Amino acid sequence: MALNPDELAAVIARDIPPYSYVNLGIGRPTRVADHLTPGSGVVLHTENGMLNMGPAATGEQIDTDLTNAGKQPVTELPGASYFHHADSFMMMRGGHLDVCVLGAFQVATNGDLANWHTGEADAIPAVGGAMDLAIGARQVFVLMSLFDKQGRPKLVPQCTQPLTGLACVSRVYTELAVFDVGPDGAVVRDTFGITVDELRERLDVHLAML
Repeated sequence: MALNPDELAAVIARDIPPYSYVNLGIGRPTRVADHLTPGSGVVLHTENGMLNMGPAATGEQIDTDLTNAGKQPVTELPGASYFHHADSFMMMRGGHLDVCVLGAFQVATNGDLANWHTGEADAIPAVGGAMDLAIGARQVFVLMSLFDKQGRPKLVPQCTQPLTGLACVSRVYTELAVFDVGPDGAVVRDTFGITVDELRERLDVHLAML
């Protein structure tokens, strides 16, 4: 069965190495924070200037001055620290993050990323810190649906939408499958409610198996 967004976020959380420094992109990637195992040592970074962010805040935990980059209320863990936005971007650009988790409109099998503009004339561009994260993090995980609202694949041979970064994505997590991508193309790591042969029928890319 296809995974729902929370189930997929839990899969990503399990795959993040212990003691990693991690940035979670705006939107669905923020759900990963709620599934990290206590004691994992993972330190979450937000581009608006915080280290050691905790899960989403609820009820009396909510402090409107304590938010992630998507303006969602969050909690802080022991040892949390705060700093200027410029310092946060220096961390991102300087190679100090082990993993970032981003959304995407398209990912090519070689790891090219398109996630800031659909290319449509009336679309609103929203690059944010995605370019900085794409080139600065040691590993880029993408969390996205495998198909768009029109049923078109988002894992593609070559991106047709404006690029965020070249050959920067290492792994793609979708509701139907997880793929490694890179110079050797797409490799299926896991499937959810679908076979590799069925994926091959629906995707216009060569798929190898792990």
